[in-house]
Amino acid sequence: MELILWRHADAEDGADDMARRLSAEGERQAAVMAAWLRGHLPGSYTLLASPAVRAQQTAAALSADIVTESSLAPGALPPVIIEAARRRKGLVIVVGHQPDLGRAAAKLAARTEADWHIEKGAIFWLAGDAPARIKAVLSPDLL
Repeated sequence: MELILWRHADAEDGADDMARRLSAEGERQAAVMAAWLRGHLPGSYTLLASPAVRAQQTAAALSADIVTESSLAPGALPPVIIEAARRRKGLVIVVGHQPDLGRAAAKLAARTEADWHIEKGAIFWLAGDAPARIKAVLSPDLL
């Protein structure tokens, strides 16, 4: 399995968590990371995203078809995230939330239950089955 865990970019505050939109900084973060990804992705991949607006907007920056997975909404458990990716072939990009993605990264890379932090708009790229090899961890602030 090859998997990119992409945390949604910075979002505005709001009472309705699912409706929160990206901030201007979040739009910049998503665009910068999407540009980097386009230069490093293979010809085909699957882009899965949480139904939350901020995750959908982050995924949309990649200008690819988005598969919305309701199971990736905030609060998704690591086994759910991992299974959503395993159901697809080839490279899978999951756009989701913290601490969900950090927990999935810890499970895959270290076979442990831990709260690994992934910055807003950042990616955690893994390859292989647990323990997965870490290919890249990259924040949009570095691009």
